[in-house]
Amino acid sequence: MKLGSTEEMVLGDRRDVEISFPLVPEKTEQMLSKKELVDYTENRKALATWLLMEGKDPQEAKGYSTDTVKRSMYRLSYCERVIWREYEQYIPILDHGHADQYIEALAYSEKSQSHKHGCLHALKRYFKWRHHKYGEEDWEPARSFASNGNGQQPQDYFTKEERFKLRQAALQIGEIPSYSTVKSDGERLQRLKPYVAEYRDKPTELVSIDDWDGVESWKFTSLVWTSLDAGLRPAEVAKASTKWLDLENNRLLIPKEDSTKNEGNWKVALHPKTSTALENWRYERRHYPKYDDTDKLWLTTQSKPYGSNSLRNLLHHVCDKAGIETENRKVSWYSIRHSVGTYMTDDRDLASTKEQLRHKRPETTMKYDAAPTEDRTDSLTRMG
Repeated sequence: MKLGSTEEMVLGDRRDVEISFPLVPEKTEQMLSKKELVDYTENRKALATWLLMEGKDPQEAKGYSTDTVKRSMYRLSYCERVIWREYEQYIPILDHGHADQYIEALAYSEKSQSHKHGCLHALKRYFKWRHHKYGEEDWEPARSFASNGNGQQPQDYFTKEERFKLRQAALQIGEIPSYSTVKSDGERLQRLKPYVAEYRDKPTELVSIDDWDGVESWKFTSLVWTSLDAGLRPAEVAKASTKWLDLENNRLLIPKEDSTKNEGNWKVALHPKTSTALENWRYERRHYPKYDDTDKLWLTTQSKPYGSNSLRNLLHHVCDKAGIETENRKVSWYSIRHSVGTYMTDDRDLASTKEQLRHKRPETTMKYDAAPTEDRTDSLTRMG
């Protein structure tokens, strides 16, 4: 195979697709072994073909123009090279964690707005392909970049009052599956029945259908409260494990292999009430068969790890319950994380924020050092 030459793809009985641009840029090829190059080229073929044939509107099978696909593929390859250097290895399939880290670093780089805008959209198209072709969850970036503006548009963050409301609302949502949901599944029914009996403070054999109504679950409470404390990224919610829990010491112990940055072990502080919620959820989750063969801390109703979209839906549900307006705000799961960084810095210091949010670079933490002018003026007065 001659890289850089025109590639013609024939997919079954579908029309031929001509890819008239290099699939693998020279700089990328130089980073790969021969076997990795074969693997990477196949991935690039599949992506380019999908973008050209149906990427713009999969429902209508409308693709992007060749020029648009060429630019997107070039930008994506640039992003991949940066991510590979960061991880010091070839990563054949990017996940949301990789993209989130890259975009966060890109936001504070000296690259032009047009470059940032192009890279962001290349990644969005990549995850759109993964979503439609492989059923993976689509990606919701935490930032957006204007193509011709001078500034960046970070996600909104929750105020202290709103954080309090989120905690209260999370305490009030979530029930175990209804009787009608589990009655046809004997194992689920029998596993949950003792939990219902304990909740109703009655013998298991006396549990009736009516007893199932309104039995509260700690799942969403523990998930939201842990994120309010630890500022969990969506990728970290997906990776969260029961092995992380050190509840006697009110903390998460995130090992190097599970760290989004894959840099080292992290010790993340938790509020004592959050530890209690997690302890209650850890006990409750033992009653659900879908957790038998996994140490994942939280799974969706479809038994999948949470992603950006499912977390966004959960967050909007909690906000609705809390009476927090979201319609005219740029709110995502990262809004929780940004609120942790903002108020941890305000109450403690940048060093505390860096550890709590698990930042690799101090420059990333510096964005939270935004004390009001009057506070800085008071500091100058005290300094003399």
